[in-house]
Amino acid sequence: MDNLKERFLRYVKVDTRADEDANKTPSTESQLVFAKELVKELKDIGLVEVSVDEKAYVMATLPSNIEKSIPTIGFIAHMDTAPDYSGTNVKPNIIENYDGKDILLNKEENIIMKVKDFPELKQYKSHTLITTDGTTLLGADDKAGIAEIITAMEYLIAHPEIKHGKIRIGFTPDEEIGQGADYFDVEKFGAQLAYTMDGGKIGELQFENFNAAGVKINVKGRNVHPGSAKGKMINSIFIGNELMNKLPKDEVPEKTCGYEGFYFLTDFKGSVEDTSLELIIRDFCRENFEKRKEFLFSLEKELNQRYGEGTITIEIKDQYFNMKKKFEDKMYIVDKAKKAMELCGIEAIVDPIRGGTDGARLSFMGLPTPNIFAGGHNFHGKFEFVPLSSMEKAVEVIIKIAELYGE
Repeated sequence: MDNLKERFLRYVKVDTRADEDANKTPSTESQLVFAKELVKELKDIGLVEVSVDEKAYVMATLPSNIEKSIPTIGFIAHMDTAPDYSGTNVKPNIIENYDGKDILLNKEENIIMKVKDFPELKQYKSHTLITTDGTTLLGADDKAGIAEIITAMEYLIAHPEIKHGKIRIGFTPDEEIGQGADYFDVEKFGAQLAYTMDGGKIGELQFENFNAAGVKINVKGRNVHPGSAKGKMINSIFIGNELMNKLPKDEVPEKTCGYEGFYFLTDFKGSVEDTSLELIIRDFCRENFEKRKEFLFSLEKELNQRYGEGTITIEIKDQYFNMKKKFEDKMYIVDKAKKAMELCGIEAIVDPIRGGTDGARLSFMGLPTPNIFAGGHNFHGKFEFVPLSSMEKAVEVIIKIAELYGE
């Protein structure tokens, strides 16, 4: 497992932050650079059919070492990190034999990760933790997954006594901006099923995710000198606020959990003349998901009737859908992962993903792909951390899944 730690520390120092405003794939050149580095490493450890295309999709094969014909399985992770927080000059801290107390991430900035804010820290007392230095995210989402997959393949190559079928691995760009499966060639990948190593805490196993849509709202106002504005001025900022105040107050991320959906305002920029808002809609139930979109369009109609046609325009774009329906007759794929975890001494936590994953879109593209833990916590921010023991267990699970299918 020494290679696992070394790999992960090396990977997180490469800035592969995605850019949601770039109109290209990959959205940042650094992702393609990282992809080419991974290609060299995959060849060095002995994988075959290693490739990377111009859009930074990496694929490789571990050949079968058994004679019988069994399904080809895949393991997938994404190379990019979230645009929410800086991934430049990542300086991971390694805390060995963690004492269970508050962690000083950055002395100069007095940035402290407090147990009262992140009580899950308590369960990792005496473990080795890898944290940020408080100024960047860490990148365990999903470079932990990449390191785990490669380490597992390296182990299987070194231990041919473990029987397995053909295994394909894939690394994708731009998952964090919802584009990770845009150019994924399922036919070229050639697997009948796959697993993304892109979950959080140890034990997570997921085959349900949000239905998701992105919303862009534009509000047109009319600016007139405030001294003579009565009856003339239309303040687009106020109209934008009025629209937001009509949304259910408790249906927001900070007040929902489990299977509850939400509206999430992610950006608000405004002047009297012109205001723009961006939201995301999330719901596990497809019927409720459609109702949320209909509700926004009803507000558009209502406010345009009040302030004039064309004052508000709303554009809604579906991003991905709940993959649960794709497993109605394929639950053995989930059950196999659950059994692998149990054999590795891990209690499987089967719960819904309150987010998205490449696996959701891949499942709708014909490649059923549930999600397995990669081990990290507090993704997309300066308090991100990953216990090394969780990453090690993820490697064990990958190996065990391969072995179970080989049987």
